[in-house]
Amino acid sequence: MKRTTLRRTGASVATLAALSIGLTACSSEDESSTAEETTSEEAPAPAEEEEAEAEGAGAQTFGDACSAVPTNGQGSFDGMVDDPVATAASNNPLLGTLVTAVGEAGLVDTLNDAEALTVFAPTDDAFAAIPEADLNAVLADKELLTSILTYHVVGAQLDPEAVVGEQETLQGGTVTVEGDTEGMTVNDANVLCGNIPTANATVYVIDTVLMPS
Repeated sequence: MKRTTLRRTGASVATLAALSIGLTACSSEDESSTAEETTSEEAPAPAEEEEAEAEGAGAQTFGDACSAVPTNGQGSFDGMVDDPVATAASNNPLLGTLVTAVGEAGLVDTLNDAEALTVFAPTDDAFAAIPEADLNAVLADKELLTSILTYHVVGAQLDPEAVVGEQETLQGGTVTVEGDTEGMTVNDANVLCGNIPTANATVYVIDTVLMPS
């Protein structure tokens, strides 16, 4: 009788062990499945973060002309935020003449290497409003051209609130900024698209070339 009992007990133990192993295996599979589901659900997070960052580069800008900026590529807000200001401007379709002028004045490295700037950037139409003979004369006079271009630059990175007021330029003169994101002027120029971020500067696109007094 004792032997029979022992054999049955041994069988019972074996059965329990088998059940235990089976349950452990099931538990492991469930945990693995849950982990895979969690990983699968969390996988889009980096893409969502990148999308949010991309939206953020353009979300801080203001002005009707902002719609003329490309929505993707190096000339977009997301592209310009990665480049220093002279390089970023060269990719912006609104600023071709300004980029040429900066190159003629030899200011590309000066602007790109600066730590923090605010740039009031005249559009191609703003330069086109200057009589061609006068514009060509300015482009040919490096000293005068440098004076005009540096009059458009402030040596600090200023957001729409901080930029309002009288600002000293790299040229040595001052510009007067008035208004807010609903409408802003720099001297007599209107801001068409403002608070554009680049790697080292904040850009305000304007409709008039500023002339130092």
